[in-house]
Amino acid sequence: MDSIARLKPHIVVMASGRGTNFQAIIDASKSGRLLGEVVGLICDNPNATALDRAERHGIPSVVVERKSYPSRREFERQLVSVAKRFLPDLIVLAGFMWLLGKTFLNEFPEKVINIHPSLLPAFRGLDAQKQALDYGVRYTGCTVHFVDEGTDTGPIIGQRVVPVMPDDTEDILAARILGEEHSLMIECINAVLDGKVKTDGRKVIIYGG
Repeated sequence: MDSIARLKPHIVVMASGRGTNFQAIIDASKSGRLLGEVVGLICDNPNATALDRAERHGIPSVVVERKSYPSRREFERQLVSVAKRFLPDLIVLAGFMWLLGKTFLNEFPEKVINIHPSLLPAFRGLDAQKQALDYGVRYTGCTVHFVDEGTDTGPIIGQRVVPVMPDDTEDILAARILGEEHSLMIECINAVLDGKVKTDGRKVIIYGG
């Protein structure tokens, strides 16, 4: 059974909302563009559209609500327990809205990555597109990075630059960035799963990239 399950590396996605990046990962897997297989979705929001996407594609999903646990530590312990059921080779945060701490991250060293809609280290945290517009930058973008305990502070794996137009709204800019997020995420997932990504402190080295 395990030999069948391991024909491809296991990818577990964690999401809180619409799941557009989750869908992009599913599509890449089904088209053969992804080195791994999406084997599970973990969601903290029982009303998230991401759950509907998982159901349509026959991907097992588990809801773990923060309010069901008395502390962050207990919440993370449950996330660890659920994630381990899927035997993950890589965990992808695709719009997961909770910071993860040592309780979770120590169980999956260098196996947790995130996509963020800015050129980190600029505009960390929520409302990155609004931050970019308010600051008046001419370029923003998206970043895939390893997850540490900070807010979007982990070592950077890959980035894409997106221009900011004079008449951009948050929604228009977000849509332009999202298109780049989808392709960048697949590129970075494949690099990690292919063993091409190594970290040296804050520096990420991509071999053959």
